[in-house]
Amino acid sequence: MTVTHVQIVSVPVSDQDRARDFYVDVLGFDLVRDNPMGPGGRWVQVAPKGAATTLTLVTWFPTMSPGSLKGLVLETDDLDGDVARLRELGVAFADGGIQAAPWGRYATFDDPDGNGIVLQATSV
Repeated sequence: MTVTHVQIVSVPVSDQDRARDFYVDVLGFDLVRDNPMGPGGRWVQVAPKGAATTLTLVTWFPTMSPGSLKGLVLETDDLDGDVARLRELGVAFADGGIQAAPWGRYATFDDPDGNGIVLQATSV
């Protein structure tokens, strides 16, 4: 195989506007695309600033119910600052917030549909 990177991860959502606003306004992602797609559909694509991998916020996969994605891992250089900022914006963290692990520190939360996100700072 000659795979060079993961290009897109599909995140199942129920409301693309609400999801776009969360990923852009709360998480600080860039809006890459928000275009019509087929009859009555939309392609909404977001990405962390400068990232090679993007997320598409999908409503059209019948086998991917909103909130069914768990374990989307986002790396940060400032876990404490990001958790504090997200809390100010109303994001609730599971397990009381930041947890320690042998490989680093992390905090888990859900997007508005219940998709599980891990915000982590990996120890070097």
